[in-house]
Amino acid sequence: MTLLWLEAFHVIAVIAWMSGMLYLPRLFVYHTQTVPGSPESERFKIMERRLLRAIMNPAMIATFALGIAMVVVYPDFLHQGWLHAKLTLVLVMAALHGFLARCRKDFAADRNRRSAKFYRVLNEGPTVLLIFIVILAVVKPF
Repeated sequence: MTLLWLEAFHVIAVIAWMSGMLYLPRLFVYHTQTVPGSPESERFKIMERRLLRAIMNPAMIATFALGIAMVVVYPDFLHQGWLHAKLTLVLVMAALHGFLARCRKDFAADRNRRSAKFYRVLNEGPTVLLIFIVILAVVKPF
């Protein structure tokens, strides 16, 4: 029963994390279309900071903590190939999270040098990773 509760809260944390991972690049798309220092740009800076610090960071930490707790409760997971593949993709997602955090700092300092198109393409990354992570976690193909 403990594993089921951990899994439920893990899924909730993942949903919160992914909502931010999908929304932050979209905010960047809109932010690139503003003039640095304008009221609109300043509003985006606030929205981006709050999204990252209040939702994405805590949700990512909870996702990792609950995932580790599930492995502690059910250590046999460590011997299953699907988990190794999933963890690799989750680490790629975490690296992407770090990259988005760096981009947010660039926007905050009015140093963004990337285009709206770059952020539109980047926005597809979390979606593709999420698809493969969910397939690995649910289907457990190997």
